[in-house]
Amino acid sequence: MFDAMQAETISLLGHGGDRIEGYLARPLGPGPYGAVVVIHHMPGYDAGTKEITRKFAAHGYLALCPNLYSREAPGASPDDAAATARAAGGVPDERLVGDVGGAAAYLRGMTSSNGKVGVIGYCSGGRQSFLAACSLPLDAAVDCYGAFVVGTPPEGFPLAVQPLLPIADRLSCPLLGLFGADDKYPSPEATAELEKALTELGKPFEFHTYDGAGHAFFSVDRPAYRPEAAVDGWRRVFRFFETHLGS
Repeated sequence: MFDAMQAETISLLGHGGDRIEGYLARPLGPGPYGAVVVIHHMPGYDAGTKEITRKFAAHGYLALCPNLYSREAPGASPDDAAATARAAGGVPDERLVGDVGGAAAYLRGMTSSNGKVGVIGYCSGGRQSFLAACSLPLDAAVDCYGAFVVGTPPEGFPLAVQPLLPIADRLSCPLLGLFGADDKYPSPEATAELEKALTELGKPFEFHTYDGAGHAFFSVDRPAYRPEAAVDGWRRVFRFFETHLGS
């Protein structure tokens, strides 16, 4: 079994033809491999997100995480870049779609690609994963506790976002949702509302909510980490991507 992999910083074309930074991890075998666009969480393009990107490569996927804050704070630390982006109200939805679309095109253009691309996101990236799946032709999408797909942010919330339920009818691919029963954003009531809407629209999806878990239960370096939920969540993610992306 040939299991070597390579990870590196690259440049790719994002929204509007802008040149942005990305982190690419890939198996070094000939493939063909399915591919995953990893959307980083609100704290930014950080070491934890790069580790997740490498994890997909280790499981036989081409994986690319675009730096969504490339324009606001080029060369800045993840914390500083995230603070700058947060002060500006976050990443505009239109730009997010363009950047994810550019990452997907980069992955499809690789010689070891099988042509199938999925997307996964955590926290704000979970909402953005849903947004991308409603705006781009994708093969699979995973939403890890993405807030405000349903409902609007409370007063004073740092991100200027709108609910995505009005565009749920455009969902282009199967969706996996992983949530915590103790989370407030999204709350179990919000995920139930989204589940009802997707069922009525006839969209393919599966949702799992973990008791005893709140927001960010995948984050191994935060107090919110819940090992049992995270281990089961990863198992479901890889089974879902194997079904819809191959590899």
